[in-house]
Amino acid sequence: MDYAILTGIVLVTGVVLALVAQWRGWRPSLLTVMAVGVVFRVLIMTLAAKSEWQPVDFMESFKPAGEAILNREDPVLGSEGGWHFLPTIPYVYGLLLWLGIPWEVGGRLVTVVADIALIPLVGKLAGGSTASLRAFQYACNPLAILVASIHGQVEPVALVFGVAAFVVARGPGDPERPGMTTDVVAMVRRSVAFRGLAGAVRHAAGPTGVVRRALAPRADDRQVLRRAILAGLLMGLALCAKSWPIWLIPGMLLFLPTARARTVAFLATGIAPVFFLVTLPIFAGTSLSQIPEVIKVIQDIRPIVGEWGYSAILVDGNWTLDQEIATFGTRLIYVTLLATALLWHRADPVDLTTALLLAFMVVTPRLGAQYLMWFMPFLVARPTRFAWPAIIGVSLWAGYGYLYMTQFDFATWWHLHSIWAQCSIVLLPVLAVAMPWDRRVSAASATAGRAAPQARMPVSA
Repeated sequence: MDYAILTGIVLVTGVVLALVAQWRGWRPSLLTVMAVGVVFRVLIMTLAAKSEWQPVDFMESFKPAGEAILNREDPVLGSEGGWHFLPTIPYVYGLLLWLGIPWEVGGRLVTVVADIALIPLVGKLAGGSTASLRAFQYACNPLAILVASIHGQVEPVALVFGVAAFVVARGPGDPERPGMTTDVVAMVRRSVAFRGLAGAVRHAAGPTGVVRRALAPRADDRQVLRRAILAGLLMGLALCAKSWPIWLIPGMLLFLPTARARTVAFLATGIAPVFFLVTLPIFAGTSLSQIPEVIKVIQDIRPIVGEWGYSAILVDGNWTLDQEIATFGTRLIYVTLLATALLWHRADPVDLTTALLLAFMVVTPRLGAQYLMWFMPFLVARPTRFAWPAIIGVSLWAGYGYLYMTQFDFATWWHLHSIWAQCSIVLLPVLAVAMPWDRRVSAASATAGRAAPQARMPVSA
């Protein structure tokens, strides 16, 4: 890579501007924020496009997926499994290639535009008096610039739809929202204790039971359901980019005020993925007989470990196909995220999502540098005490991989990769302490909890 020094200067400048903005309490205009974000990203994209070095997956996985669309071939099968997601983004790749835009620019244009669109959405997600500050800090975010402008990875596309779903689901009003306000376990225990098991079932599922009342329409039902449908459609588009935004769904659903709206949003989330799957024969030239094979490739997750955390220590920092470590890591992820969801179930949905994504990073056995962008919009929008140590730490680690290691021949790169991957273990405690530990119960949840007992008190005669 022949532009590492200039890129490093831009990234350091961005960090300094973000920290100074926090210290001085800057509230720049949206025009200023967008100008900074566009200049940073377009400058680095231009340098990356002109470089002789290009990321391997960008050239050997993403480009073939776009070319497959041009040739009326399935992008998953046509790229020989290099693209193992739905065809939504390859359609855009194919369009840009058809327009004659060089791949080195066009492939990155998709992610750069998405990341620029994320800037005001992060401000919306933050809300309140700090909205413009948080948008500016995301505009300066070094990891986002690396992933979108150099790697061309599609995380920004998934995030722009996922964060938009959060903003739509929350709607107007106070940005601070309660998490789950009903203690379901306690409610079931009380119902069984007072009514017995059969009575509790009738109370829950009977004609006038809890479930029926929860799904009954409210006075503002039409407006709420419109939000729910739009939020679900946006989250579905996030899932069309990659599969990992499934971890964003709980936070989105908690922003909606009723069980009815959450059910509608959950069902709407499946519309876009199903649409892009069943229309493969129409738009991508996939034969009906190939669809089961496409689904199998999309579902298949190769047990590649050794890039990050404890798995890198176990295999000396070398990429390895190890089913045993991958299976252990997958089970550890599920257990950890379940425990995290329980600990933060009364938190603001943004804080819950931040906690889930950071916890994932701590326990996952497999990770690419672009994964570290998953939590960025949420952590920037609602920063914790150790947010910036975490942001700077993962940016330095990723920047070393993107900018320094790419200066060398393959043998030297492989040696450096082993050290780099094992050093990632240092970041795990930093990410753990960056979780919103002091916001496990949102202020709105606490207020709702205090008000609920008063509402149940009988009125004096």
